[in-house]
Amino acid sequence: MRTWRVGTFSMGASLIFLGLFLFFSKFLSLDLAEVLMAWWPVLLVVLGVEILVYLFLSRQEQPILKYDFLSIFFVGLIGTAGIVFAVLSSAGVMGKVEEVMAREVRSYDLPAFSYQTDESIKRVVVRSVGYDMTVEATDSKEVSMFGTYRIESAKKTALLKNAKDIVTANQKGDTLYLNFKMLPDEMGLFDSQGMVAATVLVPSHVKLEVVGSNDSLSLKPRTLANDWDIESSSAVAVDVMKNTNMTVKTVGVDQLNGEDWKITEEPKGEELGSTGPKNAEYQSGDGKYLIHISNAYEVKLNTNQ
Repeated sequence: MRTWRVGTFSMGASLIFLGLFLFFSKFLSLDLAEVLMAWWPVLLVVLGVEILVYLFLSRQEQPILKYDFLSIFFVGLIGTAGIVFAVLSSAGVMGKVEEVMAREVRSYDLPAFSYQTDESIKRVVVRSVGYDMTVEATDSKEVSMFGTYRIESAKKTALLKNAKDIVTANQKGDTLYLNFKMLPDEMGLFDSQGMVAATVLVPSHVKLEVVGSNDSLSLKPRTLANDWDIESSSAVAVDVMKNTNMTVKTVGVDQLNGEDWKITEEPKGEELGSTGPKNAEYQSGDGKYLIHISNAYEVKLNTNQ
């Protein structure tokens, strides 16, 4: 006659329940982590029912419980795993892991930004935070911005809701200050910084100052009608048309690319043509308006006919 050991039935029932949960989660698109956290209390119920049934069916006046310790060990192991999942979920760790696993790289358009200028604004100051940027002169009377940004996220909705999430505009006296912001994110172990590629249009008649943050900057002055001052950008590319009325001057630049530069000062103690910080300039037409570039590592000059 076979002996019934408490735990054997619980082990079998546990495997059946786990298999069913996993099977239906596949076809019903259930969250696997939530399934693993939700089903483990069934183990305790099944084990308790098995003990009660054994006591009820035993014909002995003082029944002696016999346990299948190996089965109970595996049931306890599975139950412990469920408890660990539940604790991690309550602490927010599971949600963070699920978010990381579901992340994809997505690109979105930057929210449209524009600021109408008048005769009182004589200067525009742009402060970057390390993102790639293109600055272009325009005949329009407004300062505007457009572009794209790319982030790694599990959410399918745009991160930026309006222009104030990425740039702020403040007018103080005759100066308009544009301050760019870092892309908002939840600071944590698994977070990564996104990328922004913005184009800023500035009226050609106002003076422009750009304070970079070791970023890449592309300048398109076109028909420039005032001075531009560029500072602390790692790589600067300047597109100029010949016979325009401007001068491009660099101070302390390590690398100069382009055939039309005129070196005005070489590094002291170095031979001509050697690498190192140097000063140079390029003049087109009468050279009335100045683009002054300082504290940059590389400046590339693109001259068009």
